[in-house]
Amino acid sequence: MDLILKNVHAADPQTGLDCVTDIAVKDGKIVKIGDCGGSAERVIDCTGLYAVPGLFDMHVHFRDPGLTYKEDIFTGAAAAKAGGVTGVLLMPNSKPACDTPKTVKYILDKGAQTGINVYTSACITEGMSGGGLCDYEALKNAGVFAITDDGRPVENAELMRQALELSVTNGMTVLSHCEDLKIINGGIINKGEVSKALGVKGMDRASEDYITARETALAASCGAHIHICHVSTYGSVNIIRAAKRDGVNVTCETAPHYFTYTDEKLYSRDADYRMSPPLRTEKDRAAIEEALLDGTIDCIITDHAPHAAEEKADFLKAPNGVVGLETSLAATLTKLYHGGKCGIGKIAELMSVNPRRVLGLPPVKIEEGAECELCIFDPEAEWTVEPEKLHSKSKNTVFKGETFKGRAVYTICRGKIVFDRKEDENVT
Repeated sequence: MDLILKNVHAADPQTGLDCVTDIAVKDGKIVKIGDCGGSAERVIDCTGLYAVPGLFDMHVHFRDPGLTYKEDIFTGAAAAKAGGVTGVLLMPNSKPACDTPKTVKYILDKGAQTGINVYTSACITEGMSGGGLCDYEALKNAGVFAITDDGRPVENAELMRQALELSVTNGMTVLSHCEDLKIINGGIINKGEVSKALGVKGMDRASEDYITARETALAASCGAHIHICHVSTYGSVNIIRAAKRDGVNVTCETAPHYFTYTDEKLYSRDADYRMSPPLRTEKDRAAIEEALLDGTIDCIITDHAPHAAEEKADFLKAPNGVVGLETSLAATLTKLYHGGKCGIGKIAELMSVNPRRVLGLPPVKIEEGAECELCIFDPEAEWTVEPEKLHSKSKNTVFKGETFKGRAVYTICRGKIVFDRKEDENVT
């Protein structure tokens, strides 16, 4: 055997596995679940630790190519590994935007060197300009299976309808950034009591609700699947819940900051609490949490969006976005699991199973014969987020100074330990 994990609590909602057991790994695959003895190249005592299928973050920005002073594919992957993430889907708003096979090849070739599974989406419209549609056949042949103009919406509804219509035959998953830019009109935080008190322009929630409603209507019109990115309002939740009830093929995601914080964090005038869409009100936060628990929201993602410290220094002029790969599991465990809202199996669904299902990727399971991809974490580990210790180049975390309960300890991808927290802490 190459590796034996002893006394680990394995939880996989796909197989019904939920018990303390041993897991033996050889040649990248799980060869036995049960009493495995103790003879292997490496044996790890996992008493007190949980193992779930490797997490998959289907919404990250690695800023590569073109903006690598913020992040690159290697540093982004390092942050992913430290968070228990074995697979990521990159958004296409790099520089140049990912809209050609050449850029796709650059990203995938570099991603293949990271030790985890790096995929990339491509643009819906050329250069994310909102103009003509990209050559989807060429992009698919290059290895793309998802398209989005994330960072901005496709403003022309007919173009979006055409992209959705094409997706029915080409198999591309269409992801939508639901914010109407004309409604936002230069707003930088949620429009409400906080923006009023600070005297800054707000982002009206109608910007998100309107495009969410538009996308579900367009998807319904051509029998297509639409995935709604980073849901943040109770209005969008209600629209999506109703659409699902009516049989529309709509899925969606949210990020931990939307079910943890509200826009009251902005009273600090700290741009590290600014992202797009913005932190909303307590009514929104509660609605997001409820939607996660009742299945309306399918996935937890991070929208990992690194920015340099000097860019985030000016509250009014800073770009939107926060990093999140290393804090997502911890924030979710703290808020939902330790908050008594759900079990580990539900978290595995939201962070591992459903993202792959939404994208049409092969499932990752904890079962004999399966490739070994695991996130192994200590649900009781207490730690405080220190931005300077994050693996990302950028440190703009919304969770700075937060004390969490739960943390990834080992990340295993293709049977190899790609992150070992003890070794990492000894190095750093």
